[in-house]
Amino acid sequence: MKKYFALLYFSMLFLAACVDQELPSGNNYFIIKAADCSSLPEIEATQTKFYTEQDVSLSALQILQQNGCNTIRLRLWHNPSDKHCDLKEVSLLAKRIKTMGMKVWLTVHYSDWWADPGQQNIPEAWKNLNFTQLKDSVANYTALIMESIQPEYIQIGNEINAGLLWPIAHINNEAQFLGILDTASNVIRSKSQNCKIILHYAGYENAISFFQKVNKIDYDIIGISYYPKWHGKQIENLKSSLQQISANFQKDIVIAEVAYPFSLGYNDWTNNIFGSDSDLILPNYPATPTGQKDFLLKIKEVILSNPNGIGFCYWGAELVAFKGPQATNGSPWENAALFNFNNIALPAQSIFKN
Repeated sequence: MKKYFALLYFSMLFLAACVDQELPSGNNYFIIKAADCSSLPEIEATQTKFYTEQDVSLSALQILQQNGCNTIRLRLWHNPSDKHCDLKEVSLLAKRIKTMGMKVWLTVHYSDWWADPGQQNIPEAWKNLNFTQLKDSVANYTALIMESIQPEYIQIGNEINAGLLWPIAHINNEAQFLGILDTASNVIRSKSQNCKIILHYAGYENAISFFQKVNKIDYDIIGISYYPKWHGKQIENLKSSLQQISANFQKDIVIAEVAYPFSLGYNDWTNNIFGSDSDLILPNYPATPTGQKDFLLKIKEVILSNPNGIGFCYWGAELVAFKGPQATNGSPWENAALFNFNNIALPAQSIFKN
């Protein structure tokens, strides 16, 4: 019996040592293992099928969950013309995600269409409002979102480097920008004490200056987008910048958007966003399934080595060529999804596992 307990003891020490070797140093845990699957309802409506690495047909959500994904990020548009990503569609998908036992992360664009550093357009229904009226609309809309979906995580805006709801809440109108953020934050807190609020900045250059501006806003998590194509190809610069952000602000940190191509080829006739070697970090991370996985393992190492890092979100995990091989309006992200050109799960999905 003594031999048994001795063997068990040393086995446990060995396993602990292996875990210590695999995980970077840091005071945090890999809490948020997320994939943005905002286009999934549109894709599923075309009867597109997804497959595990063993070629078993399951839903994209089931496959991601089996590979360790625990959170699904969904964008929310106010009144999109095609009704995709509106409150009704997002509410239904969020309910399905919650039923599966995963968490919901909402990205509220406060726009009818894409909001990012280059465009933050006021919804058509709000375009003639003054600042006071706009705050009321934001408050009512945010309350409706919280009551309808009850997310675990919510972003106030998407990549709000230059503010949101332009021109009224442009960052140059700092008091009004902060007023909108404060209004939304207060409503979220009044509806849920558990929902975590994220403020999301694209890239890491000038991020410290931005988060100093919003320092008085009540929020929980700093979100950073990182795509080598747009934000620089020196991952060590990302790492050091996140360390500086961590030192300046006592907030959890997530990489709110990241992606990398597994190919520079095409699976339909739609131009892809990632299309040349200039979009890559070479020679370390070629556009191959292994290169995609290795890049994401490096991103995982960066976020977990940060004292306040708690996870990341892969953007466009589901964006395969869902309109057919000759579609000119299909997916511009097909070669950066987490499924290959046969819609089979790529090895990179293993990054969600601890």
